[in-house]
Amino acid sequence: MVVLGIAATPSAANAQDHTGYRQIAAGNYARAERTLTTELKSFPQRPELMLNLAAIYRHTDRAGEARALYESVLAQPDVLMDLSADTTASSHVLAQKGLRQLSGVQLSSR
Repeated sequence: MVVLGIAATPSAANAQDHTGYRQIAAGNYARAERTLTTELKSFPQRPELMLNLAAIYRHTDRAGEARALYESVLAQPDVLMDLSADTTASSHVLAQKGLRQLSGVQLSSR
């Protein structure tokens, strides 16, 4: 689950990738993480940035950091997000899905 951006994103295919979408899709998590952390410094409340960074954290075994970002998204107003050119979902639904995925992969030990 990677978010392209807010539904109002003009010409997402041609715009510079500030959401890390292309980097994540290519599996370049380190570069995407740098892009997203830089963008979050300027736009700390943008759910698409938090959701994509949470996805990176989830894929790189940093469940605690991912959980904190998903919870931050849920603490904000719900926003309609673009998942593709013709698919949208609410930021809260995406954050809840991310939290469920974290729960499904957590292991415990004695």
